[in-house]
Amino acid sequence: MTAGLRELKKQQTRQAISDTATRLFLERGFEAVTIAEIAAAARVAKMTVTNYFPRKEDLALDYHEPFTAALAHTVADRPEGESALAALRREYLAAVERHDPAVGFTGPEFARMIADSPALTARLRELHDQREDALADVLAADVLGADSAADPAADPGDLTPRAVAALLTAVHRTLFQQVLDLTRTGRTNEEIATAATRSAHQVFGLLEASLGDYAVR
Repeated sequence: MTAGLRELKKQQTRQAISDTATRLFLERGFEAVTIAEIAAAARVAKMTVTNYFPRKEDLALDYHEPFTAALAHTVADRPEGESALAALRREYLAAVERHDPAVGFTGPEFARMIADSPALTARLRELHDQREDALADVLAADVLGADSAADPAADPGDLTPRAVAALLTAVHRTLFQQVLDLTRTGRTNEEIATAATRSAHQVFGLLEASLGDYAVR
């Protein structure tokens, strides 16, 4: 078997485990399902499940890695002349328009599963915290790095990037929770998108006066 085929087989196995776990979680609730039951249903060894998913929570929140990196990537890849705030607002509105699961479009059953599980709720908080850390790192490298080039005395202990990351991530936490809450009530994706778009303009707008000119590339 070639390296490419081996990698494809691993991806297929991982996806099959994730799909099986999600089905069982939706049927019975996250806490009620064991790793052994997932392995049996997916027809793999229990160790295979834990090799792909060291944490049970990540069987349900399978896209945790791109989720935690998304805000940092958006800011790092923003075009010339665009601020961090503007880049994140632009990308959020685009994600809402395409009903992206990364901003909370998950379906009613999945949203209820998260809300009903203390473990998944706690894990989601951790993922938001990791998003904030990644965004803070990008802002520090971008803003302080640029300042240092112009001013060798620039303070590397400046807390501004961390504070800005906290504020911008708080906006995304708030909007994500709104989408989940609306999803749980059975609203259609179109209704949720309309509400989320309106809310995004409101909450991003709250930061415009203080952060509109911050981290402009």
